[in-house]
Amino acid sequence: MKKISLFILIGAVLSLVSCGGNTADQPATAAGFTEIQNEIKSEFGEDAYFTDISIVYDKTIGNIVGVTVTTDPSSLKMGQWNLSQGSWTQNSDISLEVPEGTQAADFMYQLNDQINLTQLGSLIEKSKQQLKDEKDLENPTLYTASVIFPKNGDIARTEYAINLKPENGGTTFRFYYALDGSLRKMDY
Repeated sequence: MKKISLFILIGAVLSLVSCGGNTADQPATAAGFTEIQNEIKSEFGEDAYFTDISIVYDKTIGNIVGVTVTTDPSSLKMGQWNLSQGSWTQNSDISLEVPEGTQAADFMYQLNDQINLTQLGSLIEKSKQQLKDEKDLENPTLYTASVIFPKNGDIARTEYAINLKPENGGTTFRFYYALDGSLRKMDY
């Protein structure tokens, strides 16, 4: 009986350890960014509101996730948080001001079917393929990816921004996509 309990305990610990820090190693794909989104929702809840979400890739550290988030928009208070190497750290508190007659939630978004990191990951894959096809780059890598929400709250103007670089550095290729996945602009 003690052996079975020990095996269950070891299995549970290994499960927790294998999940922790996992976000840093997620690939810049739809599946990888779905896992990052799941981690964000696990930390802040399904109903959290955001004004900023970004993922920065560092070759030595992996993915660093930054969010500006609140669970209560009417409080006019948000926190700026980073997830690096499996640990969430709050960088600052933010107090908001909104125009009279509006609500703070009008200037925020939630991760849902309309705005999500799965779509962002899919667009990274699409952008990488475009660079392979058009620029003959063998292994473009993610530099940054983010959701850009307009300051006026017009959700239709939300963009997914993606910056890719050649594997060993060089020119940054910038892609901007609409929520429906259509390319708005690409430059370098």
